[in-house]
Amino acid sequence: MPGEYLVRTGYAVGGGDGCIAHARHRAAAFVDQAAHDHHLSVSAHERYLTQLVVTELVTNARKYAPGPVLMELRITVSSVDVVVWDSDPSIPTARAADPRRIGGHGLEIVKAAAEGFEIQREQAGKRITARIALTSTSGGAPTAPRADHHHLA
Repeated sequence: MPGEYLVRTGYAVGGGDGCIAHARHRAAAFVDQAAHDHHLSVSAHERYLTQLVVTELVTNARKYAPGPVLMELRITVSSVDVVVWDSDPSIPTARAADPRRIGGHGLEIVKAAAEGFEIQREQAGKRITARIALTSTSGGAPTAPRADHHHLA
């Protein structure tokens, strides 16, 4: 439910040089501000994973989808959701593991970094959501996964 997010933000990702770095910086600033405003303990590793997921999802969207790319960031006390929408309705699939392959590992990386991953085909395009777990709260105690987010496996 949208009301369960502490904070959410979204924006259109431009297509120019530096758009992926800009998306990564916006994600870091979002996590830092949300952590500060809501007294959340977000580790450097969790912040890094958020930036990594943003990088991979936005890179793939810019590379394979014609037209606009939208990114939404949402945070709860237990997770950060990175949501990327693009205009290509094709559902990406992870390739077979091949250590000799250069590139083409983005989906594998996102699935490894995220505790939850979901692809939804939209009327136009698709929406990919990756959930990064926040393992501690302001008190430093581990936070259990939220039952209301069971749709992301």
